[in-house]
Amino acid sequence: MLLFRPIKPDDLRGLMELLQNSGHGLTSLPKDEKILTQKILHSKTSFETSELREKPAGESYLFVLEDLFSGQIVGVSGIISKIGGFDAYYFYRLQEETLRSKMLNREKTIRTLHMEKTHAGPAEICSLFLHPDFRSSQNGRFLSLSRFLYMAENTKDFESEVIAEMRGQVDDKGHSPFWEAVGHKFMDIDFLEADFLTMKSKTFIDELLPKVPILVDLLPDEAQKVVAEVHPNTKPARHILEQEGFAFNGLVGIFEPGPVLEAHLKDVRAFKESKVLTIKEITEEPIESETYIISTSGKPKFKSCLGRIEFLDDDTARINPVTATALSLRREDKLRFVTLKP
Repeated sequence: MLLFRPIKPDDLRGLMELLQNSGHGLTSLPKDEKILTQKILHSKTSFETSELREKPAGESYLFVLEDLFSGQIVGVSGIISKIGGFDAYYFYRLQEETLRSKMLNREKTIRTLHMEKTHAGPAEICSLFLHPDFRSSQNGRFLSLSRFLYMAENTKDFESEVIAEMRGQVDDKGHSPFWEAVGHKFMDIDFLEADFLTMKSKTFIDELLPKVPILVDLLPDEAQKVVAEVHPNTKPARHILEQEGFAFNGLVGIFEPGPVLEAHLKDVRAFKESKVLTIKEITEEPIESETYIISTSGKPKFKSCLGRIEFLDDDTARINPVTATALSLRREDKLRFVTLKP
């Protein structure tokens, strides 16, 4: 049984062990104990002060996926309530223009990248990583979509628009062909160092990267090919989000230009189709149903798991003791649920 729940300070060691398998892909969670400690504490504060806020202000929520039988942390994912703030958030906007020549009877579509920054951006889902040994049985979908049940329970804490910046093409050694062709020319530092520096501040991006458009066709072929392309390991995550209603909006990352997917939160399937029921029975009898993502609802501390539900009517249901124990639910408590797939 895997349990999705908010991260706790004593999860630090388990998170560090999990991230040893992440290569250079999870740049938002570097393998640095001091930075991870700060992120966990920021997350803890964000959860604890939720009821005190009237609107999002850049809070960060981290969740882990725990194997209840072993206690191992096997996954992590996060939400940022609103990107930007004091430290701006940067993107490139990819634009296309078709040029035509009657004289030569030729036409050519050119791509340009235009830097954009925001101090008041949308919410962002981020920091998704699942241990390779657990990438089966819909665990990746469960880890990704459980965040939207939390957002459905706490809608006021998040912006109405939500984005997901997909991991771009960086190899196992941390080499980014786009960074070598663009960023490195102006900063004279490697990709991993630049990405690590953004954990402290992003002002150096504004100070050193040129504001003029970048003509993609003039970049080396290797750099051109990765613009708006995801890393092979990220294709399943992109597919899941696109099934949920996310779409590429023309923005790409600033260092390794993976695509940025965007959606209206109210239109995300797992958010809008999730429902709340009252538990009328907890039964040992087998429940024949499809598998749902089931979470707590209302006052109980948020957590979710995969389980089965037998619907008694439109408002009530029965669940089995395993689900009830995992989520600390009792009769007359409420739960929120949604199907795993559209």
